[in-house]
Order: sequence, then C-alpha cells, then structure tokens
Amino acid sequence: MSFFIDISYDSLNKYGEELCGDKVEVAHTDDSVIIVLADGLGSGVKANILSTLTSKIAATMLKEGSTIYETVDTIVNTLPECKVRKLAYSTFTIVKIYKNGKVYIVECDNPPIFFIRGNKILDIKKIDKNINGKLIKESEFMLEKNDVLTIVSDGVIHAGIGGVLNLGWQWENVAEYLERLSKDLRSAKNISKGLVNACNNLYANKPGDDTTVATIKIREPEIVNIFTGPPKDPEKDKYVIEELMKSQGKRIVCGGTAAKIASRELKEELITDIEYIDKEVPPTAHIKGIDLVTEGVLTLSKAVEKIKEFMDSCSGEYTVYNPEKKDGASILAKILIEECTHINLWVGKAVNPAHQNPDLPIDLSIKLKVVGQLVELMRKLGKNVKLINV
Repeated sequence: MSFFIDISYDSLNKYGEELCGDKVEVAHTDDSVIIVLADGLGSGVKANILSTLTSKIAATMLKEGSTIYETVDTIVNTLPECKVRKLAYSTFTIVKIYKNGKVYIVECDNPPIFFIRGNKILDIKKIDKNINGKLIKESEFMLEKNDVLTIVSDGVIHAGIGGVLNLGWQWENVAEYLERLSKDLRSAKNISKGLVNACNNLYANKPGDDTTVATIKIREPEIVNIFTGPPKDPEKDKYVIEELMKSQGKRIVCGGTAAKIASRELKEELITDIEYIDKEVPPTAHIKGIDLVTEGVLTLSKAVEKIKEFMDSCSGEYTVYNPEKKDGASILAKILIEECTHINLWVGKAVNPAHQNPDLPIDLSIKLKVVGQLVELMRKLGKNVKLINV
C-alpha cells in the first residue's frame, strides 16, 4: 500500500540527571524501517550506556539481516555488568515495519505497546519465547492507514507516583489518553509530544524516572511545495512556476519577489491580506491557485523559531508557537509540523541586496542559512525533504 511511516520520539530526563537512560534508534533498510526503544537499568550515565548499546546493537544487527535470536543473544552477552547489583540489564521494544504494511514487534520487559486503529486501542496477539534467559513477546500483523503504534518506557506508566497520583498512571489510563490524542492530532510528533507533556505535568516538572515515548503513525502522504526567492537566471521563472503548479499537495510561495513572479506567470492578481495584522510578522497575501503567500526571510525565520520551540518544549505551554495564530509564520509552521510528510523546496539563488545589509540582525542576513535551518528541522521531524536549487 502507498503510505508514509511517520516516526517521532520525545524524552524527559529523570530530574537532576543530564543524560537520559532511555534511547531510541531508527534504522532504514531497502524494504523496511526499524525502531528500537531501550530502557537502561537505573538512570544517568550507566543507564544511558546500557540503553545506547542495546538500541545500537539491535538496530544495526537487524538492519544487516540478523535474526531476532542472534540479536537478543548478542545483547545479553554484550552489556556490561553492574558490580553492585550483578545485573547487566536493559529492557527493549523493537518494531520493524515493511513497505507492504506488515509489522513485526518484539517486546522485552517494556510496558506493552499501544496499538490504535480507528481511534480505539486494540489487543495484539503475542507469542512468548525464551532466548538465552530473556522472555520476549513476538507479534506480527498487517497495518492500515491511520494506525498508530506507541512505545513507552516505564517512566510513562509510573508518572505521578507519590505525587499527583498515588499509584502512577496505569497502562489503561495511558491507553485512554492516547485514544483521545490519536483522534485529535494528525502527526506522530504531536502524539508523542502530547503524551510526554502529560507525563511531565503528572511529575510536576520533576520526572522521577527517565520517560520516553516513540510514536509511529501510518499516514497518507501529504506533500508541501515551497518556492522561495527568485531564480538566479530569470529565464527559469516560468519553469519554476510551471513545476510548482504541476506538483501535488499544497503550494506555498515565500518572498515578495517570488510572489510577484508567481503572480506574473500565472496571470493572477497579487492581493495583500490586511484582515490580520501582526507587529512581528509581515502580512500574507493571496494568489489564485496558491495555498499560502508570505513574505520571505523574516517570515521563514519566524517559522523556524516557532518549529524549534515546538520541538524543544516539554511543558506544552508555548510562548512562541501558537497553532491558532493567523500570521504567516504561524500558519507556515503549523502546516509543516502537522500537515506535511514530504516537502519540496524550490530555492532561488538570486541575491537580494537587502539581506546583505550588515545593520540587519544576524538571523536575517542570508536566506540560504534560514532555508538550511528549515531543512535540518524538517529532517529531524522525520519529513522527506527534497531541495531544488534554481
């Protein structure tokens, strides 16, 4: 089936620790993607080493074609042993999704994986197996579009113990919360971040354990096409607009000159929108056939700032990113975070003299630097990015 595997993960460090004892590793093969979440014994440096070793070994060996038996056996025999507790331990969950939609799951002592279809939690049939003293649970089934798989470390289930909740968040409570999130949110990032934010609130912003959520959502591909800046060769103006209009998905034009080129080539009027005014972001405009028209470098810079804050925040209380705002940067950020799986960027290489002014703030100095930051953020969000220089 034709689908996009949307993968996102977010973590909270145990309060007072600089390193997280949980680790997520993602590996791609020609016909599949492998996601591993490992939770090291304890917290801090030792737990971080244990989980990093486990996730790296599992992802690398499975990517190279090793069996689950070989992989688990290697993990058991590789982890360093704690001198105090005489244990070398890391729990883990492995998810392997093939391009045909088949999913293979291996769980070892992590909380059971959450599987949501039609906004409802469904049971997964599992088979118990013993590998070198490790009890693992295997499952295999076919995925459908809009299915959601969520892996968590035990910090999620324990959230609130001794504080907001006496016994912590039980698995069933987390399942109910994930049902609501999956119903309301489109992207894996919003679901994983929503659950992590809820855990942080239950911990009263002082997590008692490393807490990690990895979410996988099977999505219909959503393509966003962005044209920014005039081409270096004016003869390419017509070609770029023709390619933009032939493309599937949303069409966005960023930049005054780019908007004038689109207006001219499409023979459609460029109309400035004065209904919504923001003191920090220039107004948007309208061109028939284009979904969003914004100013260039300043709006892109503000959108990058909003996306960064969204990715970094764990409180759920955003000061910069507000998906309900109607300025160009907020609309662009919301589209790229929530309504995009693939992004095609047509970037004009013509130099705008205004952006070379040394009196301008550094974040406005060079368009290509801003575009580079945007590309990096999009790839971190798991988007498929294609950059076309013109």
